[in-house]
Amino acid sequence: MWAGPVSGEPVVDYRSHDQHYAASMMKVALVSAAYREAERGCLDLDAAVMVHNSFRSAGDGSSYAIDPDDDSDAQVWRRIGQRVALRWLCYRAIVRSSNLATNLVLEVVGVPAVEQVLAAAGATGSSVKRGIEDGTARAVGLHNTVTATDLARLFQGLMTGRLASERSCAEIVSVLAAQQINDALPRGLPGGTWVAHKSGWMTGVSHDGGIVQPPDGEPFIFVICTTSDLAEQEGLDLIAAAAAAAWEDRKVLG
Repeated sequence: MWAGPVSGEPVVDYRSHDQHYAASMMKVALVSAAYREAERGCLDLDAAVMVHNSFRSAGDGSSYAIDPDDDSDAQVWRRIGQRVALRWLCYRAIVRSSNLATNLVLEVVGVPAVEQVLAAAGATGSSVKRGIEDGTARAVGLHNTVTATDLARLFQGLMTGRLASERSCAEIVSVLAAQQINDALPRGLPGGTWVAHKSGWMTGVSHDGGIVQPPDGEPFIFVICTTSDLAEQEGLDLIAAAAAAAWEDRKVLG
């Protein structure tokens, strides 16, 4: 767990350098990389991208597809065979954690650009090596990993405008604030609290983190990553309880 101000070191730090499977938390760095590459003139966020479900494995170049039943966003699947804006795919990758949108964005952006964003944030224990459900790459040891500290650095970089221009960082934060999956971190906060966050989950893994803006103090960063044998709901409850504790200490954290 990492909790602290939007710049500087944590106030609360518990095993924040432990490495975990990233799950959907890799989408924060991916979307940040898309905006960063757009600023460099390497891609156009408003360019049309064909929606498809056939991707090249980072392991051996073979083709693989992802399972629509394991995705949390039906909207992107409804657009199979159509062209949509890259910016819209970035949005869906965050607000509904769309796996299909994520792989489409990664196909355009590329792994090296995501790794560059992690480096720019100061991440030392996180990496993005492959797309979602790339089983062949996973089998040869290519894993997406994350630490709570690195995620906190990403959120700090967005809040301070270090990862891209201030305008781009502000837009990414606004997308994070439009999050529609709010069953962990926000559940531990008072109703109506402004929070820009991203969660990630799969069997044995439950993460959440982002920027919290109390009405009575400075914003703070809160990130918790868990790898355990807890049931899904128990993992969500743990994160909500930790967020509630952070809220109680909000004037110290900010």
